[in-house]
Amino acid sequence: MGQATSAQQVPRISVEDITAFCDFFYKKTGISMDASRRYFIDRRLEERMLANECKTFREYLSLVKFQAGGAEMQALINEMTVNETYFFREDYQFTCLTRRMLDEIADNKDPRRDRIRIWSIPCSTGEEPYTIAISILENWKRASEFDIEILASDIDTRVIAKAQQGIYQARALHRVPTNIRETYFQQIDRDNWQVIKDLRESIDFSIVNVTNPAHMARLRNIDVIFCRNLLIYFDDISRRRAAEHFFDALNPGGFVCLGHSESMSRISNIFLPRKFPEALVHQRPMK
Repeated sequence: MGQATSAQQVPRISVEDITAFCDFFYKKTGISMDASRRYFIDRRLEERMLANECKTFREYLSLVKFQAGGAEMQALINEMTVNETYFFREDYQFTCLTRRMLDEIADNKDPRRDRIRIWSIPCSTGEEPYTIAISILENWKRASEFDIEILASDIDTRVIAKAQQGIYQARALHRVPTNIRETYFQQIDRDNWQVIKDLRESIDFSIVNVTNPAHMARLRNIDVIFCRNLLIYFDDISRRRAAEHFFDALNPGGFVCLGHSESMSRISNIFLPRKFPEALVHQRPMK
């Protein structure tokens, strides 16, 4: 049958290679990986090595480090990050947003000149920022008084593209009430729904690495940050760095919402815990 093609020849990755990769990936992204995820890492590295026809791991790592433009580094990040979400996930925080946080923020703003800015990071395929927008439109009575800007960011270029397209299968919509689905989505075939154009165009999507100071310097004057289930992938140093970046990005009195398994008190003491009836959130002090 002839010789096997290069696409069938999987390059060998040693324990030393995995250690070198985990160290490199951590320095680039802040995401901590170790040998306990060996199978996951191996599979994705092998796919990228074969796609680039690299015969050894060292050849591939050299490509990622020194390639002009960084296209392969971005492709690697896309493969290594896990994106699993749905609409109205952990919805108690959206209830807290529209019942408590936004009123407190609005009371310190002039609607004639001040904008309310909300940031979703990582936004994955867009379910969270669209949920934020829908929650505000449906449940915050003062929404028409203010110019509200929703920013949405992720490190993965593929999920940003999907988020901008705004097409979802029924699984992602299983918690969306029928009246909300009929108002903010259009059914495009039997299995897929698309967020309406006005809502899609109201979200500002961008690529951001929260551990990159240059990326984070662009984010300022934010009032609420939703950063849920990201910091669990970081080590203590990267978590503290991310918390400090969030502090700098927020206006005084601004809020951070973390995932249910994350605790800011174990990361940094620069935020004040605020226990609302619906949720525990974290606030940048006013002074």
